[in-house]
Amino acid sequence: MIIVNDLHKKFVRHDNPSIKNLRDLTRLIGLQKKTEQVVYAVNGVNFTANDGAITGLLGANGAGKTTTLRMVAALLQPDMGDVMVDGVQVRAGVSSTQSQMGVLSDARGLYPRLTARENIHYYGILHGMTQEMTIHRTEQLAEWLDMRQLLDRRTDGFSQGERMKTALARALVHDPKNIILDEPTNGLDVVATRALREFLRWLRSPEGGAKCIIFSTHIMQEVERLCDDVVIVAQGRNVARGSVEELMQQADESNFEDAFVRLAFLEKQNLTQGGHQ
Repeated sequence: MIIVNDLHKKFVRHDNPSIKNLRDLTRLIGLQKKTEQVVYAVNGVNFTANDGAITGLLGANGAGKTTTLRMVAALLQPDMGDVMVDGVQVRAGVSSTQSQMGVLSDARGLYPRLTARENIHYYGILHGMTQEMTIHRTEQLAEWLDMRQLLDRRTDGFSQGERMKTALARALVHDPKNIILDEPTNGLDVVATRALREFLRWLRSPEGGAKCIIFSTHIMQEVERLCDDVVIVAQGRNVARGSVEELMQQADESNFEDAFVRLAFLEKQNLTQGGHQ
């Protein structure tokens, strides 16, 4: 189980003039505060993701989904709030919490000179698995993901679907109880998307380990077909939560896309008018 409590994260942006000499550096220091801009990427996100369930983080591009998942995955330290994974508080960079999660980030980050098998094995060793355990687990994942024909090919030149399968196998090699997926279907064709969907359903089931799965997306169809629970995010905040049917009832809409637009974008206008708290 993953509990997300009132997460906040802001970033400071500023336009730097080019630095060519000491005078430019002095001018930059003087102008820095005038040019900096505070961006509230996440401004109060709360939700609980249960074991044996798929929780979808749904929002438009820039809503704060990726930043939220990076904090959940212990890749980024929140400014405020906390994340609990199976009763343990997440700390960015602490391996004991990261070992409880399998993370598929938006940047797949495969090593192009290594084969798919070598990419997976490397992560198994990093997680403290023995060589024998890693080999066995890789064979299991290759069977489940239908990727045996990819194992001994270098990942350089892989298609998007092949890269996704390899990255997902790498993320799951240590059999984590909690799985974090950031936009996992981006760039996938219909066949690869259907295969991923079926695999996630299996992981959610008792036979697949009753995993706690969180994934972010902006694709309505994926949410409707996969998610047990949906968290709608706008302007860095969760503005609605429930099953697809419950969200349609909340919005008084019979179509899920219409419900999302009403719940997310009308609330976004309200947040913009009200300003940041």
